[in-house]
Amino acid sequence: MIGLNRQAIEFARDAVEEYGTDPNYFDPVGKVNGSASVAGDAHNASYARHLSRLSEYFEVLDAQTMYELTGSRHYRSGLYTPGAVMLQPAGYIRGLGKGLRRSVGLHENSAVTKFAKIGSDWCVKTLKGSVTTPRVILANNGHLESFGIAKGRLMQLFLYASMTPELTKGDIANLGGQSRWGITPSDPMGTTIRRIDTGQGGNRIITRTCAAMRPNMITSKADLARALKVQQEKFYSRFPQLAGMKMQYRWAGHLCLSLNSVSMIKEIEDGLFSACVQNGLGVTRGTLTGIAAAEMACGEVSEITRYFIAEDQPRRLPPQPFATIGANAYLRWKEWRAGKE
Repeated sequence: MIGLNRQAIEFARDAVEEYGTDPNYFDPVGKVNGSASVAGDAHNASYARHLSRLSEYFEVLDAQTMYELTGSRHYRSGLYTPGAVMLQPAGYIRGLGKGLRRSVGLHENSAVTKFAKIGSDWCVKTLKGSVTTPRVILANNGHLESFGIAKGRLMQLFLYASMTPELTKGDIANLGGQSRWGITPSDPMGTTIRRIDTGQGGNRIITRTCAAMRPNMITSKADLARALKVQQEKFYSRFPQLAGMKMQYRWAGHLCLSLNSVSMIKEIEDGLFSACVQNGLGVTRGTLTGIAAAEMACGEVSEITRYFIAEDQPRRLPPQPFATIGANAYLRWKEWRAGKE
């Protein structure tokens, strides 16, 4: 899996270079797992032992180093691993879109409402037109279910984030630390914090925590309100020097997972391919699933294709409403257990 992930990173790196994307949007700075508790230290220590067995390089960061990086006294320690890339997601995607327009048609704001087999081709319909094609790749993650595929097998989750206003010179002086960094929590259900600078869209801090399962793929104002309340508390606990600062933006992001952590990469019907279910593993897994589906559609086989073809199908979820009630209770418990992380 490490080898495949590195192939995906190199694929993205090549695309950024080929399309002339702003290098600020693809920053190969590595990754820091932050710890704020004894339990967090234990998580990082376990991770470090695992990396040692894999002969992967890492560095242990002490509390002072974490303070110099973030400007926060919240963190007891950190575990740094090189090789990972910090994306500015909007900039990266726009860069891909700009580059692709050189050779293919790209139609935004053209939501597909349905598609159907007509003879040997597929007719894909939008509100204002249609396309007829022998092959279709569905790269719509959880919305695979919206077309009746893999019903009852996909977990539709929302994660929540908020972002500060543009930091003033006074805020930056009070904050300290470096101008660009990201901290992932040692506990997966903890809080991710990221600081960006002018090269990535402005001097701001982003807080990401809270999760909810929503099988209808729609979040609610109540979900957003709860997440924002928690995020404000997490933000103030890390940056008391910025106490009173309110978030300017808040949003929810849609993830799709399977119970057995597999993706949905297959030829569903003749000429209809799926590149879905990223299991919360983001652009790296999405790049791999996209490559696999594209190779399948073209009749090509690679190490990536073989990996996904060998996976089982997503397991069926328990019946509703038990699946949603149970999942959300479990998520809340895991959030509580993460504590200071």
